[in-house]
Amino acid sequence: MVQELRHWTTNELPETIPIFPLAGVLLLPGGNLPLNIFESRYIEMTEDAMSTNGIIGMIQPADPYCQDFEPLIYNTGCAGQITTFEKTEDNRILITITGICRFEVENELPHNEGSYRRVTAHYQTYKNDLNPIDIVELDRDRFIGCIKTYFSKRGIVADWSAVDELCNEDLITSLTMACPFEPSEKQALLECKNTAERISMFHALLNMAAHDHLTPEGPINTQ
Repeated sequence: MVQELRHWTTNELPETIPIFPLAGVLLLPGGNLPLNIFESRYIEMTEDAMSTNGIIGMIQPADPYCQDFEPLIYNTGCAGQITTFEKTEDNRILITITGICRFEVENELPHNEGSYRRVTAHYQTYKNDLNPIDIVELDRDRFIGCIKTYFSKRGIVADWSAVDELCNEDLITSLTMACPFEPSEKQALLECKNTAERISMFHALLNMAAHDHLTPEGPINTQ
């Protein structure tokens, strides 16, 4: 089942949203995140979301190694809308969440033991996610070349023909979400004020992770 992505405003986004705490998983506005849902509380969460507005908040545990049933979470996450939904024969649910707008957690709502968690979300800090105004410019050939080196070093396979068709904004979003950075690094990328800042941090992380594989001409021009 495919759900059409709505054009949301801050007034239309729900004040209360379910959250899916998942370490090392990054959802950005405009990005598409496929998920395999099998735990009972998250199956319930997904079905409840599908019966209302389709919104789920992706957020990371503050400690990625915490094994608690309800770990402490970061204050910032990203709300997304379910845009594909499929039930499997073995009672799993396959969905795609498309990122809409980042949010800050105001407080967490009480819930029954064993059920999914919900928070009240504040979107105003990141309201520009809904109507991005920054124009992204970068040297695509050099940028993609650096990513290819990084991916090759780590045995990551990508469909580069599809990458070539992406606009700069979608290119940065897709590759930022795909790179296997540390959870804290992904959180820092999530909290960047705008795409230009995210590109700068992304490049810095690549430098730290694969400095000996970068091209010798110097930093990638993002202006």
